Amino acid sequence: MNKRRKIAIIKDTSKPMLGGHGLHVAFRGLPGVEIVAHADSNTEHIDEKLGWSRARRHYSSWREMLENESPDIVTICSRHPGDHLPQIEAAARKGVHVYCEKPLAATLDEADRIVEIAAKTGIKIGVAHPARHAPRFRAMKKLLEAGEIGEPLTIHGRGKCDHRGGGEDLVVLGTHILDFMVFLFGRPEHVSAEITADGRPIAEGDRSETVEPIGPVAGDAVFARFAFPGGVRGVFESRKGLYAGGPPCMGVTVAGTKGALSLRFDDARERPLLISRLPAGPEYCANWEETPVIEEREIPGAEPLDYSLCGKPDIPGAPMFLEAGRFAAWDLIRAIETNRPPIADVEDARAVVEMIRAVYVSHLTGGIRIALPLKSSLMSETSGKAGGLEKVERLKAAQPYGH
Repeated sequence: MNKRRKIAIIKDTSKPMLGGHGLHVAFRGLPGVEIVAHADSNTEHIDEKLGWSRARRHYSSWREMLENESPDIVTICSRHPGDHLPQIEAAARKGVHVYCEKPLAATLDEADRIVEIAAKTGIKIGVAHPARHAPRFRAMKKLLEAGEIGEPLTIHGRGKCDHRGGGEDLVVLGTHILDFMVFLFGRPEHVSAEITADGRPIAEGDRSETVEPIGPVAGDAVFARFAFPGGVRGVFESRKGLYAGGPPCMGVTVAGTKGALSLRFDDARERPLLISRLPAGPEYCANWEETPVIEEREIPGAEPLDYSLCGKPDIPGAPMFLEAGRFAAWDLIRAIETNRPPIADVEDARAVVEMIRAVYVSHLTGGIRIALPLKSSLMSETSGKAGGLEKVERLKAAQPYGH
């Protein structure tokens, strides 16, 4: 460590959210850090909240906190994507680095602006995509790179497929799945998609009610197909109400020429990393067996993780999130010190927002294959379109399709 880092936390519990990833405790116990302040306009149980984050001082205003404390890093805990841009802009003006909850932004314009801010100011922005730091998901990546299932062919991902299934699942939870696909195989080259509501294709202007304030979305069923470098194909699927009390379906399965790997996300408990060594693929007698995962990373001088935090408000019960959050926080510190991108960097997070946008664009243009990246000149947002989409006719005129 080259210096002692001051950490500030923005976590406004006056805004209802469906849980979180424990970002407010990510820096707790790391060497060379001081958690100086915690901003929350809701003062109810504030001493308990400060006890969890270990923040020294409380502010009701995050703007006042940034002005008075001059932290090195600010943790933005809101899972409302519309909150992120103004908070990142304020932090960047003071040269403050950022650890930000996902989704990065509500619109692609906002995501582009955040990337631009980071490039112009030199601040580092790490995004809370925990699979990139979680032991089991990292082990899956290592097994793929070691050729344990041969040449990867297809990755199949699902969201939670709960009451938010479809468009909301794609934006809120599909963010995890799409980012992990990018982490494994790189950014996709093109996408085609189908989105339906009550069995019919959605049209421009369709809206779905959302549980979380993520902006307008549409559809209760999404099926998207991505082409990744090296010939790998990816599928994302979400259907409303598909998960009805059984084991969580959110996760990924990678099929290769010599077998398959499978791993589920679960907020409540750890799920095993499974491998099948049959070359026929997972659809034929996969014969799954559990793969042991050994954590080899260490953070010198860090306190032992306090697993009693698991299950506290906005901290999932599964230890994966506590572990991944700590490594994400440490990685951001190391990225600042060595002037490199964080492992879960803002460019890939922006690419995920673009993938989600392209899913809607493909559907609304008849399921046509959409080349990625999208043209930046087309990112003029319009209200009243499903998902806040660009004007589709302008996209048709300028986007190179079908190559």
